[in-house]
Amino acid sequence: MKKKLTCHTKKVFADQLTPISAYLNIRGLFAGSFLLESSEIDDKQNARSIICANPIAGIELKAGILTTYYKQESETKKVSEVYSIQDELSRFFQSFEIQNKYEGLNGFFGYQSFEAVKYFETKKANLCSVEDDLIPILDYRLFQYVICFNHFNNEILFIENTETNQSATLEKLASDVLTKRSTTYPFSLKEQETAFDTEQEFIEKVKIAQEHCQKGDVFQLVLSRKFKVGYRGDEFNVYRALRHINPSPYLFYFDYGSFKIFGSSPEAQIRIADNEALINPIAGTFKRTGDKQQDEQLGLKLLDDKKETAEHSMLVDLARNDLNRHCTNVAVSEYKSIKFFSHVIHIVSTVKGKLAKGANGINILADTFPAGTLSGAPKVRAIQLLAGIEKDPRSFYGGSIGFIDFNGEINQAIIIRSFLAKKNEIFYRAGAGVVLKSTPEHELQEVNNKLAALRKALVEAQNF
Repeated sequence: MKKKLTCHTKKVFADQLTPISAYLNIRGLFAGSFLLESSEIDDKQNARSIICANPIAGIELKAGILTTYYKQESETKKVSEVYSIQDELSRFFQSFEIQNKYEGLNGFFGYQSFEAVKYFETKKANLCSVEDDLIPILDYRLFQYVICFNHFNNEILFIENTETNQSATLEKLASDVLTKRSTTYPFSLKEQETAFDTEQEFIEKVKIAQEHCQKGDVFQLVLSRKFKVGYRGDEFNVYRALRHINPSPYLFYFDYGSFKIFGSSPEAQIRIADNEALINPIAGTFKRTGDKQQDEQLGLKLLDDKKETAEHSMLVDLARNDLNRHCTNVAVSEYKSIKFFSHVIHIVSTVKGKLAKGANGINILADTFPAGTLSGAPKVRAIQLLAGIEKDPRSFYGGSIGFIDFNGEINQAIIIRSFLAKKNEIFYRAGAGVVLKSTPEHELQEVNNKLAALRKALVEAQNF
């Protein structure tokens, strides 16, 4: 039997409030709230900020146990690595029926970690033998309240999902959010950064990856380095600093209570809307100088770099192959554009396809997960090799985060340029694509270039 909910709404002007101040107000009212923003407010797809509060349903996979819940009722089942989680996700999402729903706002918000790949389909079952014990493999939630800032219309839409035909609390929620004075708390680092490997150990891993490229096992492997640092206080200040330092298409702060995932990702895992799927492969990286003219020259130089462009072309082909599994009319609509981010310059392309008959968004998400730009190519063999070379699980890094709505729309970012905070420790990670022609020291520098915004955010967060 379907769980029937009705969507109630209230619209107000957004001239008194920002998404940050609204989120600070909301988290004082409801524990475990989410915030999604974008720096690309000129893009109608991303010209909104979303706050989610008070989860009423969810699905979680941890240590082989799948848990689903709605209000006070929950069910659990044991799943094996050869078990496809796609059907379970689709079944649970489709068990809800929403009246008066809003596209892209009524659905489940959450993430899946890198290791979720082995549960998505049988051929990937033996990948990533070690799972992270810090957080669930995946965790999606449906919320009672969703607050949407429309930056085009300068409006705020308050949404409440209830089992009744009337909303008893929406007016009060809007009043509280608009009038409540938020409380902020300080943040401080309490120790030096700890690396999980040395620079020399990473260089040796790059050489091992190159040996696999030489043998023909893979064309590319994306190796990463992991770090952590202890802290005191409010990690939301780190998010605030990061969104300022590294404005990106995907800005997010997901508070799960016992842990938080937050970041500023430049790259979509998958976007599905109007029966069309879209991937934006980002591969090819130079460090920015801070001088506009020099950076523009570096952008041109990046396009002339044979190693970087070959790596990019390889991953565009991988994106096309992934979409071809459940899409038709797959094509590259934008190829090798240069985009400038806070600390790096990237080559970016766009690959699109129409959903095939009978396919759904969960199928496409599974087909494209994890992104080739975070694993390598061929993807399955690359992930197998990464598990042996990197040893420890990637956890949140290289996973994806965002929403899956009841209309079939999906918008998810790759979890990069991001943090995991748990038990007064913050974890972060960055990687580099290794090919046969790579210079190990250059790949190490690429990792450091990508870490620069994260490290700067940790320092600047102490000044709020």
